[in-house]
Amino acid sequence: MKRYEGLFILSMAGKEEALQETIDKISTEISSAGGKVETVQKMEKKHYARVADKKHTAGFYVNVIFTAAPAVIVQLRSKFALNEEIFRTIFTLSPEPKPAK
Repeated sequence: MKRYEGLFILSMAGKEEALQETIDKISTEISSAGGKVETVQKMEKKHYARVADKKHTAGFYVNVIFTAAPAVIVQLRSKFALNEEIFRTIFTLSPEPKPAK
């Protein structure tokens, strides 16, 4: 099991009230694929530096730290690519937290 950090950019234009529900769905998908969610950090809405189209000019950023097998990442990428509420997804390896002194 490796520790990963998933950055999700959510395109919730006009549906800001359903933001927490979408974050819960992301956590559930990770858990059902065999991962274990450690922390979920909801960040504010940010405007994009480059606008792909006029519909998507800003998005909500959500950072999820979880542990999973490397094969799970491929499965999650394909599953999240089909979700219309998720604009972009980036998975990176996350370092282990340093113990407090």
